[in-house]
Amino acid sequence: MTTAQEYLDRRWTALILLCFAQFIVVLDGSIVNVALPSIGEALNFSESNLAWVVNAYVIAFGGFLLLGGRAADLLGRRRVFMAGLVVVGIASLAAGFATTQGQLIAARAAQGLGAAIVSPAALSIITTLFQDGSERNRALGVWGAVAGSAGAAGVLLGGILTDGLGWEWVLWVNVPVAAIALAFTPGLIGESRSESATRHYDAAGAVIITAGLSLLAYALLDASSSGWGSTKIVSLLALSAALIGAFVVIEQRSKAPLVPFRIFRLRTLTGANVVGILLGASLISMFYFISLYMQQVLGYSAIHAGLSYLPLAVTIIVAAGIGGQLVTRFGFKPILAAGMLSVSAGLLWFSQVSVGGGFLTDILGASLLAAIGFGFVTSTIAAVAGVEDREQGLASGLINTSQQIGGALGLAVLTTIATSRTDDVLASGGSTLPNALTEGFQSAFLGGAVIAALGFVATLVLIRSRDSRAHVEMANAEADQPESAGPEAAPGAIPDPSVS
Repeated sequence: MTTAQEYLDRRWTALILLCFAQFIVVLDGSIVNVALPSIGEALNFSESNLAWVVNAYVIAFGGFLLLGGRAADLLGRRRVFMAGLVVVGIASLAAGFATTQGQLIAARAAQGLGAAIVSPAALSIITTLFQDGSERNRALGVWGAVAGSAGAAGVLLGGILTDGLGWEWVLWVNVPVAAIALAFTPGLIGESRSESATRHYDAAGAVIITAGLSLLAYALLDASSSGWGSTKIVSLLALSAALIGAFVVIEQRSKAPLVPFRIFRLRTLTGANVVGILLGASLISMFYFISLYMQQVLGYSAIHAGLSYLPLAVTIIVAAGIGGQLVTRFGFKPILAAGMLSVSAGLLWFSQVSVGGGFLTDILGASLLAAIGFGFVTSTIAAVAGVEDREQGLASGLINTSQQIGGALGLAVLTTIATSRTDDVLASGGSTLPNALTEGFQSAFLGGAVIAALGFVATLVLIRSRDSRAHVEMANAEADQPESAGPEAAPGAIPDPSVS
């Protein structure tokens, strides 16, 4: 049987495994995009229904993240992580074998459920394996680099697999990956969970918040096609608000709440989640509109568009590594502020895209500036700093949920802005479709720049400088001491004696 010290010694290898799993989670959100035309032709999707191949994943992912994070704390982080990998693998296999629209959409929703289990469990394992300070900063820097580059890699890999093997393989690629991760997990990751928490599950709260978040994500994603003022969207948003309000009431009365609201007394955690919403709103939209601009205006093929993301992906990886070191030296607040400002500047640059533009003139510089900002964004470090080990899964689920809901909200709002501007230009006459599309994209990028700028302001106002400075002091104290030889250096890595 593997000892606690052996798990501790293997934590950097375990980090590779955990990042590998997160890479697949993020990849699944983008890899199907370039395969959509092939999927639509094979399964006779209408243009409107085809979007739900993506939306089903996003809705399930965003809706179940809080439940997945809390389950990791209470049931055991390794156990929940492995269960999520099983769900992802089986759902991916089923999705590739789908022969009808309903089967594929249901399987994609199951993939999203698996991702909502895997992602917060993996992040909470990292935050309990690595001490708060320079060591955790380095680990979360790697985590951020992998997550950031996966979105870009998904576009490229999706194009290669679709053109070379068929659309089914953008789904089946998860199966061997999940199997390999499952095989290595027991030997690399010890079981950990909240030993002090009551083993009680807030079933009513879990059902209501999952339904509320899922309805919210659905409404936001469907708003651009149904119309923000439509009865359908207004009703869905009202119902979602009512469910979330009911969840708040239930949690305040529950003896073992799914989300103990005392956690929001941590001002930096609350501020980091606000910034996470704004980050998700700006960056997910950026990836979406860059892809459309390259393919619909510049005429790039799927593979050409994917290759154009490589400089962005590499820059995110490098910047995330540097950002983690800068956080150890200067604290997470100034680095997070600099990151959001750089993202805003990159999107402002993108708002100058032109019909006759090209990769070097319209894409490369802006994407590198935004990528540096993304690599420097340390909202995850801020969101889990100072949180007790027993609630790391909850904190991880919260920051993931914030970014996912922010992404859905940003995409809905900015898509509406882009579509409205394009329609206005076409209605005025005398303009070609590429010109109209470009003006729509310009408006969307400008809107994204404003959202990222709000994230910069929120960082300055909501993130406590004292917490940021304390983080630096902790990292310096850690550097002055020799690495502990005992398992107490990573309390979350101590195996649960009740779990073999």
